[in-house]
Amino acid sequence: MRVKICGITSLEQGSAIAQLGANALGFICVKKSPRYLSPDNIARITCHLPPQVSRVGVFANTDTTEIISLLQQTHLTAVQLHGEETPEECNKLHSQLPNNIEVIKAIRVKSAESLQQTETYAPYVDTFLLDAYDPQQLGGTGKAFNWELLQNFNPPRPWFLAGGLTPNNIREALAIAIPNGIDLSSGVENSPGNKDLNLVQQLFQVLGS
Repeated sequence: MRVKICGITSLEQGSAIAQLGANALGFICVKKSPRYLSPDNIARITCHLPPQVSRVGVFANTDTTEIISLLQQTHLTAVQLHGEETPEECNKLHSQLPNNIEVIKAIRVKSAESLQQTETYAPYVDTFLLDAYDPQQLGGTGKAFNWELLQNFNPPRPWFLAGGLTPNNIREALAIAIPNGIDLSSGVENSPGNKDLNLVQQLFQVLGS
C-alpha cells in the first residue's frame, strides 16, 4: 500500500519520513496554504530524496502552463489536482505531461453521489484521492468523512484515502475501506507543516502490526 505524507516543508523531516517508510511525499503549491513551499524550496528537498519516493505537487485551480513550468523546476514526479478542475482540464494537463508523471485528482466527498465523479474523471487521470468536503477549505482540514460510503467502492483507477486520518483511527478506516494508498497531513503534525516524527513512526507501527 502506498503511504503519502503531505505538506512536507523541510528536507530534514522529508528525509526522515521517507526513511520511516513513506513512499510518497506531498508538497503544497497553493500559495494561500500554511504549508505552501516555493518552487526553489521544493527543489532543495526533492533533489535529496530517494528515487523510489513519489514527489507529489499539490495544486488547486492552477493554469496548465504554470504547473508544467513548476514541474520542470522541482523534480516532482506527480501532480495532485485538489481544486475544481474539470475533466477537460485534467485531460489537457495529462496530454501535455510526460508519460511518467502521475496525475492524481482529488474528489471531496460530501455524499455517496460524490463518488460517481470517479467515473467521469477516470479516462483523464491515473489516480484518485478521496478527501473530506469542507465549504471553506480545499484540503488539510483534519476532518474525516463517512467511511461507510466506501464499503463497496471500486473505482476504475487506484485511489488514496485521505481526510482526518491519524495513527489512532487508521486501523478502523482500513477495516472499512480498501484503498490502494493513504494520505496523511494534519494527523501527523504538531502544527501546519511541522510534522511529528513520533506520530509518523507510530503510524507505521500500526500499519505493520
